[in-house]
This record gives sequence, structure tokens and C-alpha cells, in this order.
Amino acid sequence: MKTRLLPLLLLAGALAGHATESQVDARPILRVAVVQMRSERDVAANVAKIRARLGECAAKGVQVVAFPECAISSYYADFAKTLDEATLERAATEIAAACREYSINAIVGTATKPAGKFLNTALFINSRGEIVARHHKVHVIGGDTAWDCTPGSSVAPVVYFDGVPVSVFICHDSRYPELARLPVLAGARVLFYISHEAAPFKETKMVPYRAQVMARAAENGVFIAHANAPADDWRTGSHGQSRLVAPDGNIIQEASMADEEVLITDFKLADATAENALRSLDIDPIGAWWREPVGQVQIFK
Repeated sequence: MKTRLLPLLLLAGALAGHATESQVDARPILRVAVVQMRSERDVAANVAKIRARLGECAAKGVQVVAFPECAISSYYADFAKTLDEATLERAATEIAAACREYSINAIVGTATKPAGKFLNTALFINSRGEIVARHHKVHVIGGDTAWDCTPGSSVAPVVYFDGVPVSVFICHDSRYPELARLPVLAGARVLFYISHEAAPFKETKMVPYRAQVMARAAENGVFIAHANAPADDWRTGSHGQSRLVAPDGNIIQEASMADEEVLITDFKLADATAENALRSLDIDPIGAWWREPVGQVQIFK
């Protein structure tokens, strides 16, 4: 079910100091996984790898698993730009079928090409095998435009997986705090961050990348699960270091730079109060500025 009314109701409840649907969840723990995987110039091979990781995570009791930016299509511009809509949609359907088979929710990065226009997309797939929502990267950079990717035009939705409200942001969008805060104000308590960031030779970017993810968690008071692609070598690929981050900004787990890994942990949802985000509503004119755009956030239940 999709609605734009719920964010406004959540805001009203928060301002009144009452518990809301997003603040009191029936499930106290959410077991999450982030998969640090290296995609190939081969969609079928990438789908097979994603399918295998879904099965492994499901066997360990994971409820939601995230895969990196463009995990299906790869982030290789020379290859991604050759893909057509039918190939990409068929791959998404196969992964959705695997989610249904293993009864697991997933957020998966891929290029999509609706109406002949490339977008950098995060798919929200529920445990029934339904592609519930799609969010498109808003701030595209050179690595995206190299495969003719165009920007998305909306804030990420809030999707309920097993009763838990989650959202997503994609790679460069982490530099824009409002793209994380708006879904939190609309109810999200776990943010998934999927990326294919710079290769390790860009040393000056490594500390800021980590700081950005930690800041998005602490400034909102929510969990962040970050799935990044590993380095191919010193100069190519991304830089790994996928992370699970607590609402106080501290890192719970962090992967290596070059290995393919899976990080799994239990998020204690009571710790994700979103207190810092909600405080931004207390003082006008800032509160008024937030209330208007949060009404644009779509909710999928």
C-alpha cells in the first residue's frame, strides 16, 4: 500500500510527543546483512552471485540484505551502457523470485532503463518477491554520466520490511544530508546506503567517506547499513569498507577494502529513536521548512 498521508500523521504524532507507528515497532530486532560484492561485465553472472548470497543470508536468519550500487548491471560504463530494458528487467525479476524462494527482503542496486532512459536505481524487493518500490539516484556524477545515466527526481521512499520502516540513499547522495533526513522524518529507522565509491588510490577521500556515513547515522539517530563494492586493485573498482553503523554514529562492523564479504548483525530497533532528526521540527522556521517536503515522501506498506 502506498500513501503520502502517513508522513504527515507521523509528524503530527512526533510533535505532540506521542508514540507513533514508526517509533514503536512490534519487532524489537532486525537482522540485516550487507554484501560487499564485485560485479562483472555479465548480468547473468551477477544475478547468480546475488541469488547465492540471498540463500546464504536467509539460512542465517537475515531479514533484509543490501547489495551495492549497480550490483546487477555493474558500474563498468562500457558494459552498462550496452544493456537494454528487457535484460535489466528480466534480471530484476529473477532476483525477486529468489527473494520469494528464500523469504527474504532485499535492496539491490542496478541500472534501469525505463522508456529508453538510464537511471541508477535501488530496488526494494520484499520477501514475497514483489518489487515494492524503486528509488533513483538524485545527484549523478561522472561515473554515472559515462553510461548516459540521468538523475532521479524524488526523495527515497519509506518501505516497511517485516514491519520495520527502512529507506535508502545511493553513493554520491550521501553528501546531501537532507536526502537521508526526509525519509527519517517520514518514519524510516534503518537507512540502507548502497555505493560504488572511489578506488583506494584516491586516499584523501577515504576518511571523508567513512565520516559521511557515521554523520548521517548520528545526526538522525538511526541505523545505517552500507553495502559498497570492493576494490579491483589500487586504481580501479571501489574501496570496500562496507559498514554497519549504530544510531550514535559508531561503527558496529566494517569490511576490508579488497575482499568480497558479508556483514551480518542484529539492529536493536529501540535504539533507533530518530531523536536528533525529530528535534529539527521543534524550532521554526527550520521546522516549517522540513514539514513541507516530508509530505512528498512515499510510504509503501
